[in-house]
Amino acid sequence: MRAIWKGAVSFGLVSIAVKLYSATEEKDIRFHQVHRTDGGRIKYQRTCSIDGEVVSYDDIAKGYDIGGGEMVILTDEDFADLPLTTSRAIDVLEFVPADQIDPILFAKAYYLEPEGQAAKPYVLLRDALQDADRVAIVKIALRQREQLATLRVHEGVLVLNTMLWPDEVRRPEFGFLDEDIETRPAELAMASSLIDSMAGSFKPDEFTDNYRAALQEVIDAKVEGREIVQPEEAEEAPAAAIDLMAALKASVERAKKARGEEPAPKKKAASAKKAAPAKKAAPAKKAAKKSA
Repeated sequence: MRAIWKGAVSFGLVSIAVKLYSATEEKDIRFHQVHRTDGGRIKYQRTCSIDGEVVSYDDIAKGYDIGGGEMVILTDEDFADLPLTTSRAIDVLEFVPADQIDPILFAKAYYLEPEGQAAKPYVLLRDALQDADRVAIVKIALRQREQLATLRVHEGVLVLNTMLWPDEVRRPEFGFLDEDIETRPAELAMASSLIDSMAGSFKPDEFTDNYRAALQEVIDAKVEGREIVQPEEAEEAPAAAIDLMAALKASVERAKKARGEEPAPKKKAASAKKAAPAKKAAPAKKAAKKSA
């Protein structure tokens, strides 16, 4: 891995020199735009929308659209007076319980590695965080932007998770939230039973990106000059969930079957009407006398 940032964690009067590494990487298969007929790469030029001239990087500035077709142009001098720190410090602000941070705020993860003689204070902070069962709330200037972040321990390493600012999280404004929708206890119990039947322990290695694997197979086949015969998978069309209870029961049975569990035996439905009592046999008519 290559360090993308160097600085120090400011922990009280202690300064811990660290290097920052990206903890994740995207595995998406990327393509280039090419000319269909000859495979040539497609190139783009930066042109001005007013005079149509090609503009070099030196002549490009940042503009803010204020609406109505008006644009405010900002120069390097305007950005120079902003209060963005250049000290390359990770300032620890406070320590909070991890469950107080909503996961929706997390953006990107980075590993921190101690640099030079900073291994001992690094380990000290790591062990103190583990003993306190808390995470550190920090601020860091990264990529020309001040960001809020957390410091936590993962597999013996300090991990910095950048976070969104509160005003960057949208509020869910949906119509059904204002409706008075009630669920019956029987439906809630059946839904809980479905959750229990599908409960498990999360193991990331058990999940794969089937689309990416199939796409890579197509690319490899193209390179090797062979064709791929993809067998058609027969998928059950989901039935329309007219009866919610029936759909929940069917889902529970299917989940148990997938786990290799025997479905619960169906109870015999009691007849709604009791069997009618047998009618008494009518007395046999006396046999008519035979005629002489």
